[in-house]
Amino acid sequence: MGKIYYMMGKSSSGKDTLLKELKEALPKLRTITPYTTRPMRDGERNGVEYFFVSEDTLNVYEKQGKVVEQRAYNTVHGIWRYATVDDGQVELSSADYLIIGTLEAYGRMREYYGGKSVIPLYIEVEDGERLKRAIRREELCKVPDYKELCRRFLADSEDYSEENLVRYGITRRIPNHDGTRCLKEIIGEIQHGKL
Repeated sequence: MGKIYYMMGKSSSGKDTLLKELKEALPKLRTITPYTTRPMRDGERNGVEYFFVSEDTLNVYEKQGKVVEQRAYNTVHGIWRYATVDDGQVELSSADYLIIGTLEAYGRMREYYGGKSVIPLYIEVEDGERLKRAIRREELCKVPDYKELCRRFLADSEDYSEENLVRYGITRRIPNHDGTRCLKEIIGEIQHGKL
């Protein structure tokens, strides 16, 4: 039986970079691409980081009972929805998977696929370093959106509170102060089934 390795952590903790590196290092590990109604950011590609869809499209999946989990954020630009959709991407009888998401979404994925099938990978970076990374990344955008950056950063304190981590059974934390070391630690855990 396959596993879903669920990578999560506060914004700017390095999840997207780790995902790309893990896909290169472990090519048999498949990814699950989530859906979103938010606009595409600089450097993103449809079907890679997300499937960028309209509200109407996401509503159709919801009516069909295919939405595994979803969340909505009231951003400075309006409401953006994110969802994992049971669209045929996951076949646990034949493969292992990797996905990035939130703590709450991890809980819903665990309920849907079963606790033994969904393995948490909680990536942790000190808040000051995360803020510096977020600002550096935003500075590279054609139109930096510091207001949204601040909203996400502050929301993380609540979303990933110690109370919530305990509630979802997150006891293992993988520090990402050194990307190479963090990547090796994740690869080792996946390959050896230590999680």
